[in-house]
Amino acid sequence: MPVSWTIADVKRNALGVILIAVLLMAIPAALTSWTNAASPIRSVAAIDATVRSAQWGHGRINYLLLLDDGSSLLVDDDRLRMIGSRVGIERVTRDNGFVFYRFPE
Repeated sequence: MPVSWTIADVKRNALGVILIAVLLMAIPAALTSWTNAASPIRSVAAIDATVRSAQWGHGRINYLLLLDDGSSLLVDDDRLRMIGSRVGIERVTRDNGFVFYRFPE
């Protein structure tokens, strides 16, 4: 049976569709975050990098770092670092295989 939609129907149902879409996207993201936080840390490796740029956002600073092998990554922190300076970061691997980078405490 074909369904005909009008602009009025779309406007009337738009809020519900948006809410359902947000919920469907938020649930897997929350489950992944909880799973990674519950998995113990397997290894921590020290890595040197160069700060290429910084961006302020949501109370933290996002740094674009250039690693010695030429790759780049984003790491957030609440401390100020000079652009162009050499910094040490940590590559953290969890038991479930999840890898993330952080500044040492």
